[in-house]
Amino acid sequence: MDRIRDQINATARRVPTWAVYILCLLPAPYFFYLAVTGNLGPDPVKPLEHKYGELALQLLIAGLCITPLRQHLGINLIRFRRALGLMAFAYVTFHLLVWAVLDVQTLGRVVEDIIKRPYITIGMAGFALLLPLALTSNNYAVRKLGVKWRKLHKLTYLAVFLGGVHYIWLVKGIQLEPLIYMAVILGLLALRLRGRKPSRIAA
Repeated sequence: MDRIRDQINATARRVPTWAVYILCLLPAPYFFYLAVTGNLGPDPVKPLEHKYGELALQLLIAGLCITPLRQHLGINLIRFRRALGLMAFAYVTFHLLVWAVLDVQTLGRVVEDIIKRPYITIGMAGFALLLPLALTSNNYAVRKLGVKWRKLHKLTYLAVFLGGVHYIWLVKGIQLEPLIYMAVILGLLALRLRGRKPSRIAA
């Protein structure tokens, strides 16, 4: 196990962060191409919207995995957490733009849906939480905000949870896939809380 962990860490140190950005961005034009060429069905807007939203949630979950991997398995991927977070925000933005521009199409209906449809309200709340995190995901903000930066970025946990709720709520009926996503999110959040409990000092 130690040998596998060391090999993973050594490989991770050799991977440049720009490669993670490129790898994460590749699905965006690919799925858009599938949509415009009719390969996502006769009404490609909804599938494209779903693909971008699902990728955003997957990247947010991947970001949540980094700390437990380091704490419990000794696998250090911390240098990729910013890239995963920014790419998750990018896909949330793509998801939002497809919905607003290609699906709803008018500003009045966008505002109306945000107010009247709870799952959209929750989704927009998650986007609002991610926005300041994306804007402060840079070295300047880390230096300027200091301790406040860490406190601000704890909003990630609530944003991911809201993303899971949004996914469950938007599907019709009870479906297994969004419930699995939520179970993973809750499990990772539980690991974070457990990892922060102060250890007992033997008398």
